[in-house]
Amino acid sequence: MTSPTSRRTVLTAALAAAAGAGTVASAASASAASAPPAGASAAPGALVDNRFWHTYTDWRCGTGDGTRVLPGPRPGVVIAVPAGRTDYTDPHTGRTAAWDYATWTSSAHRSAVPATEVIASWNARTPAGTWIQVELSGVYGDGTATPWFVMGRWAAGDGDIRRTSVDGQGDPHSSVWTDTFSVDDPASGVRLVSYRLRLTLYRTPGSRLTPTVWRVGAMASDVPDRFTVPASAPSLARELPVPRYSQNVHIGQYPEYDNGGEAWCSPTSSQMIIEHWGRRPTAEDLAWVKPGLPDPQVCHAARQTYDYQYEGCGNWPFNAAYAATYRDLNAVVTRLGSLTDVERLVRAGIPVITSQSFLKEELTGAGYGTAGHLMTVIGFTPDGDVIANDPASPDNDAVRRVYRRREWENIWLRTKRYDAGGKVRSGTGGVCYVYWPTRTTPGQQRVLRSLGLL
Repeated sequence: MTSPTSRRTVLTAALAAAAGAGTVASAASASAASAPPAGASAAPGALVDNRFWHTYTDWRCGTGDGTRVLPGPRPGVVIAVPAGRTDYTDPHTGRTAAWDYATWTSSAHRSAVPATEVIASWNARTPAGTWIQVELSGVYGDGTATPWFVMGRWAAGDGDIRRTSVDGQGDPHSSVWTDTFSVDDPASGVRLVSYRLRLTLYRTPGSRLTPTVWRVGAMASDVPDRFTVPASAPSLARELPVPRYSQNVHIGQYPEYDNGGEAWCSPTSSQMIIEHWGRRPTAEDLAWVKPGLPDPQVCHAARQTYDYQYEGCGNWPFNAAYAATYRDLNAVVTRLGSLTDVERLVRAGIPVITSQSFLKEELTGAGYGTAGHLMTVIGFTPDGDVIANDPASPDNDAVRRVYRRREWENIWLRTKRYDAGGKVRSGTGGVCYVYWPTRTTPGQQRVLRSLGLL
């Protein structure tokens, strides 16, 4: 089996298709297709395992070097006394600077699903003069260990470092593709059975500044190869009041961020859900945006999610991390198993951002095809069809769409598809973003906990 297509290759293909055939461009992932594990110890039918460290006990059970645990209603990890000082040369600016640092390493988590893919995500505050690095190291079923892989170097702003993924990482069994750890050949039976996460917190030397990390974790999965997924039965008729923003009103704006609005499906979707929860950027945040542009907060979201290595705004964890920069918002990247899971979240008042790819004829009413695109699921009709805010719309008024349930769940949940040329390509296998406030209702807590997100 060949290695999965790189995330940047997918984006380039999408942009080319958009220019030549009216296809929407986006920054969705080309996840590696997976085969069922041999001798898996997970419960029958389990495809996804989530583990997030976010409670005071979680943080205390990790190993810190120069960090301390911050108590309170939203516990986290901060720098206490730096463990050391190091130089970092930013590959995107060429600047070298010294940074004090401290580390926190999680306990080992044995995944309920021996995994072919792992995607980390985190929620943190990084004031000017600080940034963080998130790494993953795991153990395969044969007992051999991976090296530490960088899953992201991240800061909320871009004044100190350029937030970035790291290319060229791998070992004899696996590779890191932008934001996704992926077993190179799932058919070989190789699976990652456990992993640890390591945070490195950086600050300007001699200062008292510190990042604060409130949540870090990962989704581990083994989704089987499939062109078609099982159908689910409708169980909900509800629509959530979510703001509507079109990425296409920003075509040509700020091309330094992923070629402009035609590729901003991910940050546009993120901004819709952030504002659904009553958060939005301040006037100071938006001061850099050219006066008179519509919906300047979408331009801001694109800048704040831009991955300087990937050269796109569709790095999944960077979008979640951006959402979590807003007051008391949690945000994760995960996979869901069916539209039934989405219905449960919507019933609890939580919209979901989904990642999918499809030909024009595979999604009735879309009017386009895409190698990767993100939309927000905001509800379901009485017939069970999906009500989506689709940012690939000509204007804000056209963003609300109704898509056929069966078509939607297949293009979202499958791991294999055919492109317009008949070549086999990969699908995301149910990847989504879930954002919710720290203060939740009992019903929201129940559904989030049942999905492994709390």
